[in-house]
Amino acid sequence: MLLAVDVGNTQTHIGAFDGAELAHDWRLTTEPSATADELLATLATLLRVADLGLDALDGAIVSTVVPQLAPEYERLCESHLGISCLMVGPNVKTGMPIRVDNPHELGADRLVNAVAAHDRIDGACVSVDFGTSTNFDVVSAKGEYVGGVIGPGAEVSMEALTSRTAKLPQIEISRPESAIGRNTVAAIQSGFGHGFAGLVDGINRRIGEELDGKPTYIATGGLAETIAPLCETIDEVDPLLTLRGLLLIHGMNP
Repeated sequence: MLLAVDVGNTQTHIGAFDGAELAHDWRLTTEPSATADELLATLATLLRVADLGLDALDGAIVSTVVPQLAPEYERLCESHLGISCLMVGPNVKTGMPIRVDNPHELGADRLVNAVAAHDRIDGACVSVDFGTSTNFDVVSAKGEYVGGVIGPGAEVSMEALTSRTAKLPQIEISRPESAIGRNTVAAIQSGFGHGFAGLVDGINRRIGEELDGKPTYIATGGLAETIAPLCETIDEVDPLLTLRGLLLIHGMNP
């Protein structure tokens, strides 16, 4: 089985692929100070719950935006598991030309999402990732990564709001029942649900005006299934987009 790991600033998404099929996946809180030994213990527990052992893994690919965790995942794979670890970075083949000023600035997760979105659409597309930040990654009809947009993330914004106000409670972001909230919680849910939907639609429309042809917009990330239904521009939702991209890139780098 292939171990695919997407390490974000807030969450880590782990998948176990049996061939082309995603057999299991888990979302965990990212611990930036985790060691290879601690990662091993966590992974062993996840696999045991899935009735699998560590010996079921025969390869790994990791995308991380937390630099200090890269060597820990390499040690986990190579020293503890005895398998090769492909770390997504500038020297990895993706099959996608990168047309930005400095390709080395491009986050690994953003490139992975772009690759997966274009493989799915085979045309102009935009991946909208609802994570720690809200990332828009744009692929032209020619299959080139042409740039993107980085906006505030909903959960980080919620933390900022409640930490700066005395009376507003921190709540779970969920789909609002109406635009007009009739209590404080409903008002916050509306503000975040409809507010971020408006942000996404506004940016998507501007991106569409600058691209040749109408792109397909794909939402992914932890809050995609909550906010995307409120958006007018989102065409598809795929919470597993990043893991699928990791599988694709692993296949390009035998």
